[in-house]
Amino acid sequence: MAGSDSVFTDMRLLSAYRNAKIEYFDENSKYIFFSDSHRGDDSASDQFTRNQIVLLHALNHYYNNGYEYVEVGDGDDLWEYSDFKAIRLAHSDIFLAIKRFFDENRFVLLYGNHNIYLRSDSFVKKNYYTYYDEFSQDTHELFNGIVPCESLLLKDKTSQQEILVVHGHQGDLMNDQLWRVSMLLTKCLWRYLHVVGFQNPTSPAKNLYKRTKIELKYKGWIKKHKKVIICGHTHRPKFSEPPQLPYFNTGCCIHTKGITGIEIADGNIMLVNWRTKAEQDGNLRIERSVTRGPVPIREYKFE
Repeated sequence: MAGSDSVFTDMRLLSAYRNAKIEYFDENSKYIFFSDSHRGDDSASDQFTRNQIVLLHALNHYYNNGYEYVEVGDGDDLWEYSDFKAIRLAHSDIFLAIKRFFDENRFVLLYGNHNIYLRSDSFVKKNYYTYYDEFSQDTHELFNGIVPCESLLLKDKTSQQEILVVHGHQGDLMNDQLWRVSMLLTKCLWRYLHVVGFQNPTSPAKNLYKRTKIELKYKGWIKKHKKVIICGHTHRPKFSEPPQLPYFNTGCCIHTKGITGIEIADGNIMLVNWRTKAEQDGNLRIERSVTRGPVPIREYKFE
């Protein structure tokens, strides 16, 4: 069973690789990768609400410094909150910040299991192209013409090194093949139970065994196909340094103590953390810190 599970993961990642949106990068390129915001409707079950201001501050920083923003899946939690209008209204400042990237062709939207509806062109066109402003009582453009994708393939212009960016649910049985079952359980049960402390056992974010299993399968794929992977899904930030296999995980944006992400800048890759800290005078300050790296990307070689 374990063998067939690994074979399916291999096939899913190969499919994502072959059908990926391709971009070329060099030492002047700048990317920020965040995943798993799980934006909701600002109700008690919306875990993103506590970090909305932190992410907003981080996005403004990256916009002002010329980064491209890649949202690595599960940005909007369409399993728990099927009405996207409620999500957009609850976190309108975030969407306006992302729109600035989109308007300058600096935004890539990947879908994960919790927003897998973005595979549907009609769903995207209906919900993401425009929005109705109840205050001004007219329609405005949001991400007009956006094409969400499953994967992004970054290619180094000089070395031809390749970095595959996927959400990370590919090959995870309950969140890939059986995603409809997990969606129904989340929508009808776990959405309410996690508010009072119960954890969803189908989610790798809450299950150490599932997280480790997924990581091992992805590292096996990296070793076999000699590609770097950046993903999310498990909510556990990971950063590998040479000679380790280059598996990177963004973590998530719903930690109780802030958000984590992966940055690429000046030919280096690093794991970063954004969180709110209290100064001695009692004022709160949002700070960025590098928790792993930076490491030159070209140091990750396959012998």
